Amino acid sequence: MTKPDYPRPEASEYAPYYGRYIAQAPEGDLLAVLERQGADTQRLLADLPDSRGSFAYAPGKWTLKETLGHIADAERVFAYRALRFARGDVTPLAGFDEQTWTPNSGAGSRTVADLAEELRAVRAASLALLRHLPAEAPQRRGIASGWEISVRALAWIIAGHERHHLTILRERYLAAGVGGMG
Repeated sequence: MTKPDYPRPEASEYAPYYGRYIAQAPEGDLLAVLERQGADTQRLLADLPDSRGSFAYAPGKWTLKETLGHIADAERVFAYRALRFARGDVTPLAGFDEQTWTPNSGAGSRTVADLAEELRAVRAASLALLRHLPAEAPQRRGIASGWEISVRALAWIIAGHERHHLTILRERYLAAGVGGMG
């Protein structure tokens, strides 16, 4: 069986909103990028004291723990969409409201280590799915949140979405002198 290939998607393969995430995804073989990114995230979170988890950089912003929970939730959604469309299911899929999901996730009552483990498991599941799709599956498309999107665009969104949030974590949650670190 030929392995799937994930070249960067064309703009016609996703809603304009997702272009910002795809643009942030690093260049290179997408599966290798996702694997490296998962390992980098684990290293970043490994020594993070749990006391940092309740920090939010501004009023009304998610805490660090909520942000980690959101990254896991969003990756699950994007991977589920990819699974459905890769399998030929063209049933339109509804969007999800992260502003509702995140406060209801329970992430604030968990440890950073537990959330890091969840992120590791979610990424492993996403990689297992994407590595073993039929070669033609990345080009398949479906409708999610009212927009046509390809399986390969969803895979790139996973990488870019995590990178987007980890950049914010580094700059606004973990920067020297912010929230008691430094």
